[in-house]
Amino acid sequence: MVAFRTHIRRSALGVMLVLLTVFAVLIHTGLSNLLSRHIDHELLIVAEQAAQRVEAKTGAMTAPDDDDEDDVREAARFMVILEPSGTVKWRGAAVSEPPLLQPAQLAEVQRGRTIYDTITNLKDDPIRRISLPILRGGTVQYILQTEMSLRLVQDTLRLLILLLAGLAAAMVGVAWAGSRWLAREALTPVEVLTATAEQISVPSLKTRMVLAAPYKEFARLAHVFNAMLDRLHNVFEGQRRFVADAAHEMQTPLTVIKGTIEVALHQRRTLDEYRDVLVTNLGQVERLSNLTRSLLTLAQFSGEHPPMTLAPLALEPLVQDLVKELTVLAEDRSVRLTLETEPVPLVSGDAGRLTQLLVNLLDNALVHTPPGGMVTLRLRAENGQVVVEVEDTGPGIEPEHLPHLFERFYRGDPARGRESGGAGLGLAIVKEIAEAHGGSMRVASTLGKGSVFTLSLPCDHL
Repeated sequence: MVAFRTHIRRSALGVMLVLLTVFAVLIHTGLSNLLSRHIDHELLIVAEQAAQRVEAKTGAMTAPDDDDEDDVREAARFMVILEPSGTVKWRGAAVSEPPLLQPAQLAEVQRGRTIYDTITNLKDDPIRRISLPILRGGTVQYILQTEMSLRLVQDTLRLLILLLAGLAAAMVGVAWAGSRWLAREALTPVEVLTATAEQISVPSLKTRMVLAAPYKEFARLAHVFNAMLDRLHNVFEGQRRFVADAAHEMQTPLTVIKGTIEVALHQRRTLDEYRDVLVTNLGQVERLSNLTRSLLTLAQFSGEHPPMTLAPLALEPLVQDLVKELTVLAEDRSVRLTLETEPVPLVSGDAGRLTQLLVNLLDNALVHTPPGGMVTLRLRAENGQVVVEVEDTGPGIEPEHLPHLFERFYRGDPARGRESGGAGLGLAIVKEIAEAHGGSMRVASTLGKGSVFTLSLPCDHL
């Protein structure tokens, strides 16, 4: 596996090489074309000047006179005059035996077109040649050829290649050194993050990463990493408290069962006394059973797939049946249970789990409402959601307890909770069921007046 640092350096070097290659090709091609156009332009000027001299002659074709301009005389040394058929009529002194025009080239010139060609099959340097038709009366009378050595062009391009090669070598060296610095700057925060992660363990989840990087991406990385550690710390602390509380809740009934059995076995007892021991232990076993069921429910809802089946559900008949069933329990406690409902949309829910949620809320309200009080269950639609409220006229909840009511094993009044047989898991289960349905729970309370637990569920849009 290739190290990311090496990958960065190789990538930077590869990009630099590609850019340099493209740059060199463009520069070389551009300069070569520029020089070629310049040579062709110079050849055309010289050929046109010589053609004017030739056209001014009325006799046989001869070399220019001594009184011609110097540039024309010099050009004449490299000049060839051809018949329209392509045979040589006159050749300058500096011109060796030139290669003949190709039939296609000759045909182009005979049609009055000027052509250029490069002669490379000679022993000397390449030569650029122009073939210019001399017209009289619209007919080609002669073909004038002049040439120019390309040695200067070749030397210039060779020097350019050397300069580009030197520049490329220097830039590659700079890119290699720069990529090393870039890789170090880019990976230093990652190395700090790795070192911090290696030091983290369950006992040291309070460790946080301090990343002194001047880039906002790395600052965000440090913030996200520390936020993840906060969540992990909260999860581990919650699990630790959960295990400790569960063990504590189980210890009490187990201690009672063990104590009653030991006392019963200490000496002979009557059948009624043994029966009393069994009844006592049966109550503690029931308490353990309820606690185990609650813990199992919480464990199931903590997973990725809560144990429920969602389907379009009408809440109005569900709450009506529930109030009818719990009215007897409320009358036994001298509490009045009422229902206020209005037509509401369907929700996507599990009837059994929502019944369990409402039973927990209503049982909690009935337990904390004194005789002569009232518990009201309301059902209404609000802002695209279905809202269920359970209001009681109990003593209310102190403000410091409100943020923790839905935590596992939390009791606002620990002594009262144990006396009623509760383990502090009912409201935690309520919260898990509500969130599994995509809803939420909230509570409001006023001391001396009572409390209101509110469930909000999204409407079913299927």
